[in-house]
Order: sequence, then structure tokens, then C-alpha cells
Amino acid sequence: MSNSHAIILAGGSGSRLWPLSRTLRPKQLLPLDGEQTLLQQTANRLLKHVDAGCLLTVTHQDHKFEVKGQLAEVDSRLPAAVLAEPCARNTLPAIAWAVWEIFKQDPDGMIGVFPSDHAIGDEQSFLSAWRSAELAAADGYLVLLGITPSKPATGYGYIQPGESLGLQAAVNPVLSVSRFVEKPVLENAISFVENGYLWNSGMFVFRAGDFMQMLEQHQPKIHLAITSMSGMAEVEASYDKLPNLSIDYGLAEKADKVAVVPVSMGWSDLGSWESIYQHRDDKDEAGNVTQGDVLVQDTQDSLLWSSNGLLATLGVSNIAVIQTADATLICDRNRTEDIKQLVALVQQTHPHLADTHLTVHRPWGIYRVLEEGPNFKIKCIVVNPGAKLSMQMHKHRSEHWVVVSGTAKITNGTQEIQLEANQSAYIPKTHRHRLENPGNLPLQIIEVQCGDYVGEDDIVRFDDTYDRT
Repeated sequence: MSNSHAIILAGGSGSRLWPLSRTLRPKQLLPLDGEQTLLQQTANRLLKHVDAGCLLTVTHQDHKFEVKGQLAEVDSRLPAAVLAEPCARNTLPAIAWAVWEIFKQDPDGMIGVFPSDHAIGDEQSFLSAWRSAELAAADGYLVLLGITPSKPATGYGYIQPGESLGLQAAVNPVLSVSRFVEKPVLENAISFVENGYLWNSGMFVFRAGDFMQMLEQHQPKIHLAITSMSGMAEVEASYDKLPNLSIDYGLAEKADKVAVVPVSMGWSDLGSWESIYQHRDDKDEAGNVTQGDVLVQDTQDSLLWSSNGLLATLGVSNIAVIQTADATLICDRNRTEDIKQLVALVQQTHPHLADTHLTVHRPWGIYRVLEEGPNFKIKCIVVNPGAKLSMQMHKHRSEHWVVVSGTAKITNGTQEIQLEANQSAYIPKTHRHRLENPGNLPLQIIEVQCGDYVGEDDIVRFDDTYDRT
């Protein structure tokens, strides 16, 4: 059989998991189902079937460095194979771009496409279904992994399976697809489950060359645009002109040869706080799921999650409480699917709380806002060993840096100095400056900004290791 490849789709926003998931640090970059992030769990799972050199990840430009950093912790070869979309254009353009990159090297390669933010409890069943799907893909089929429903859910699309393809070598049955159905009302969902329909997992398997032929036949504009891209400059110039189209609408529902592999593998898309509650198997005797520093009394059937500080409850039931350093969500567990509407309101009234946390991840490390008020901001900045910030200047603020631990190499105008713990530097407004960590341990500093404007967009970059503008 041809080489096996895998594509990870890591561009989602995860807004229904606010306030933990935010625009610049969405759910796939969070440890929601164990110590590793969902992205890292996905990569580890796929590496049990493909080599690291055959794993390609597609993400958004804003998440590129965090994605690369997390993948590097899994395998040092993975960050080199990350495609960063300049703008979000749904799944079909993202998959088409990644497939085109693989097709140019291996036109007969078998490709599996997998979301980065799903949980799978039974990896062996997943791998078996993937291998069975590849057998059908070898016959020119676009193959989906269909989840055997555990209940009549209204939040998933459904697949009506047809006749068996009769693939004797496949461990799992491989069936034709009769039709796709979008998220149904409850009455229809009950009927679908009773009649053997499957949940659409958003996982696809196909041969690279067959996908490109399907794309040319059913979406010729996308095919022409993708195959005309010869470098990132052309991608950045033309990507936003691609249609906002999912692979389901744009290809799967139009293709002639579509199949599905039914599988039960402990799957959850972790798409809402309710799905996380249902997925967790560590509920206490009162039916509560707790995460972090949580104290409960006379509390039942609730999801209680604290990433900052003590969360205590008394005399409540069937609620979800998510506490972060700067925002807290309290809602009925039956309403967690509606959080998108609440996040839209947050974006209007408190946009920064929809986009970022107090702790912000950068390619060189992290910073945390400790205090902020009129004309000042205080940060704790941690720079990774060997990393450095851009050469920059600020038009509206000066900065005071105090080294807490580690060694700091500082460019300040025409000066270059090195500071140790308890030493400090003053960076005047409009001075070109740069902070570096030349040591082998993290560098931690306290930064005090003073000026008539202390917004994050008051940065003029002159040189940057990470090619940020």
C-alpha cells in the first residue's frame, strides 16, 4: 500500500468553551482531557500509524508559534511541517492546501484528515478503523469515520450508511454512504439512532490523487487557486479570496464514491462544557466533575473548573462554573450549547476577554499582566532559554525592567548590557531596545510600563527572529 500521511486541522476557535478557550488560545491548545493539550494528544495518536515526516498540521497564523512549540514537545520534526493560514476559510481550503503539498511529493499517498481537538478513549479501535478506511481509499473512495451514537444528540451531523463494500481484508465494515443529514431536531435524532445512522466525526481518509481529481471536478476554483500557489507570498495574497466552504458541503456531499467506517472508540468532540462533563469518568458520588482548586458542599451533578484560585459551591446542582484569572462563567448545564451567544456579547463589551488571557503566550515565552490602570501596566515576563524579543521601540511609553531570575542581555539604544537578578534597566520612550535570554534557564523579569498609552499595539518592530510584522 502507498505511504500513509496525516493532516491535523488545528484552526478552530472553541468559543463554546469560553472563558478557558479564547481566540488566541483556543481549546486545541489547552489540556482539557489530561496533562497534554488536545493537539499534542492528537499528534501522539496519529504517530502510531504514520511517521513524523508524514504528519502535516494546518493552523491559523495567530497560533503558528504556539502550535509549533507544542508539537516540538511531541517530536522535534513536527514543527517544520506546519502550514499557517493567513485567514480562516473553513475546512475545505485548509485541507486542499495541505493535500496539495503532500500530492506534489507523493501523489499516491494515503491521507487521513483529523481535527486537533477531539478526544478518543479507545485508540486501538481508532487505528483499526483508519486502516480499514485506507483499504476503501485505495479503491478511489472518499471515506469517513462514522461514530456509533451513544444517544440521540442534536449537536452532530448524521450519516446514513448503505450497503457493504465487501472489503474482505478490512477489520471494520466499510459501507457506502446513502446520505448526509445536518444537525437534526431531537425527534429526528431519535429516529436516526433507531435506524442505524452514524455521527459524522469530521475525520476523512482518501488517496491524494483522488482528492485532487474530486476537487478539480466539484470545486474547480479552489483547485485552480491552490495549485497556483507556489509560495507563502502567493498564499497570503490570495487565500482570503477562497470560498468559506467545509469539506462536507464542498466535496463529500458531491462526490460519487463516498464510504463510511462505523466505529465505537470513546469519541467526543469536546465541543461544549456539557460534552466535557459527559466525557469525564472521574465524577464524584454526587455526580460532580471538578478540576483545579475546588471545594464543594451540598452540590450535585455539576462541572466545577478553576484555573485560578479557590472555587467553592454550596447548595447548587446541574450547573457549570468555569473560573479563570479574569473571567468566570456560571450557567445551567443544559444551556452550555448557547455560550456562543454569550461570547458574542462579551466580544462587544469586553473584547479583550474574548481574545486573550492575562497570561499571553509568545514564540519567545510568556507574559502575564499583573496590574493595569490609567497610564501604567505591570507585567511578569518569562523568556525561554536562547530566545529573544524583537528589536523594537514604543512611541507612547517608557519601560522599567527588573530581573527576578536568570540572565538578561539588553540592547538599549546604542548600549548593550547584561543584567543578573535584582538588577534593573530603564528604557526611555522611542529608544530601540531588545531583551534576550543568553542563559540555559528561563529569564524572568518584572516590567513596569508608564506613558499616555500602554496598549499592546504600540510596538514598532525593526528586526524579529519570528518574522512578525
